[in-house]
Amino acid sequence: MATESKRQQRFAGVIQQDLAEIFQREAHQWAPNAFITVTRVRVTPDLAIARVYLSFINTQTAKEDLEKIKAKSNEIRYKLGTRIKNNARIVPHLEFFLDDTNEYVEHMDKIFDQISKEPRQPDEED
Repeated sequence: MATESKRQQRFAGVIQQDLAEIFQREAHQWAPNAFITVTRVRVTPDLAIARVYLSFINTQTAKEDLEKIKAKSNEIRYKLGTRIKNNARIVPHLEFFLDDTNEYVEHMDKIFDQISKEPRQPDEED
């Protein structure tokens, strides 16, 4: 994937910050008991599409919660538009994805713990 331009990075940062505030205030309606973090936003070069990566904490139903958020994407886009209307000509289409980095890290930690608990094989010398 090509690197993002400064313009894309700046716009993605604005979107990430505003979406984080929206989720902080209103996510309890879409995903009760879940703490949602906007971990990353990637914007296409024409700034028309924003790929938003979400991390869910304190929930066992992250995939179902993500589907609920995808169903509300037009509402979320509208709320984002009211916040960035002075900074952008268009409000990008939002695509939501599950950021499973935390799950991956936990999985790798478990593997490393298992490896460290296994008895070591004696080194063979020639």
